[in-house]
Amino acid sequence: MKKPSIEELYREHQPEAIEKRLNATSKPQNISDAVLGGIDGCITTFAVVAGAVGAGFSASVALILGFANLLADGFSMAVSNYEAIKAQREFREEARRTEEEHIDMVPDGELEEIRQLFHKKGFSGDILEAIVATISQDRQLWIETMLTEEHGLQKMDISPGKSAAVTFCTFLMAGAVPLLPFFATRLDMQWQFILSAGLAGAVFFSIGMLKSLVFAKPILLSGLSTLLTGGAAAALAYLTGYLLRQAFGIG
Repeated sequence: MKKPSIEELYREHQPEAIEKRLNATSKPQNISDAVLGGIDGCITTFAVVAGAVGAGFSASVALILGFANLLADGFSMAVSNYEAIKAQREFREEARRTEEEHIDMVPDGELEEIRQLFHKKGFSGDILEAIVATISQDRQLWIETMLTEEHGLQKMDISPGKSAAVTFCTFLMAGAVPLLPFFATRLDMQWQFILSAGLAGAVFFSIGMLKSLVFAKPILLSGLSTLLTGGAAAALAYLTGYLLRQAFGIG
């Protein structure tokens, strides 16, 4: 995300521009789902490949293990993401129902909660009472204020299904890349693994660059950070496979 200039910031903070921006419907972003799926897909798949190569398995075995892991782990991760977001939404709805009941049953107590919450923010006297009166006049505003200020729950517009789909698709796309060299049957195992490692490294670095562009971070630093994370996971998998191969005397 490119940082705006001083002139752009000034234009964006004019009263008309602010009103337009605040009234616009905010669109949920799935960048985090894409980054999570891409990194985990490439790391886990290449880790399986590295472990298979370290154990001395053939290219066909590495390919079978890689694709089996790609589909199973991708599906598992998508379902986990779906259930996690769904649970967050359900928790917020349960908190909403609780606040609605409390407002109906003990309105004075809920008013006092609003009063104390905003008193902690530095409001007092007539201003504080005006805030309490304004919020309590609108039931939905009252409930949303309690959810945000008391429970720390922000309004969620994220679709569990969409998040799961984004995670699954990026997992498959990124995770399939390290497996491609093993289709080149004319190459020996060593070259297949070297090409797989190179492609995996390129995926890691590219995802890091994507994060830097979205969140305005240094491109090189973000790319190298993600590359090192993936490389460390692959190295551990390769070392584990190699050590187990030596321990069990696999030829």
